[in-house]
Amino acid sequence: QVQLVESGGGLVQAGGSLRLSCAASGRTFGSAAMGWFRQAPGKEREFVAGINWSKSRTYYTNSVKGRFTISKDNAKSTVWLQMNSLKPEDTAVYYCAASQRGNELGPYDLWGQGTQVTVSS
Repeated sequence: QVQLVESGGGLVQAGGSLRLSCAASGRTFGSAAMGWFRQAPGKEREFVAGINWSKSRTYYTNSVKGRFTISKDNAKSTVWLQMNSLKPEDTAVYYCAASQRGNELGPYDLWGQGTQVTVSS
């Protein structure tokens, strides 16, 4: 069974940086794209960024453009989310996800367990 394992969350001051990692483990992993979502308390889950495995096309939600960068290593089945200039409103649980038959825009159908990111003001 394929699993997505996130790491790299934590507590950081506003203006700081964090790098999230997501590694696919288990039997042979194949998907079309990977992405990052986040969910803040009392809010709906939000699509943050996505990347296409083969064509490297990317997507970012407007609120993170210019601050977050999604990247990948196909050989390692690993995706990263580099988050710079963090703001308190970026505080959320961040989830890694895989789109098995779609593209960087989804649909996403395999999920990690989530990692907490807290940005203090």
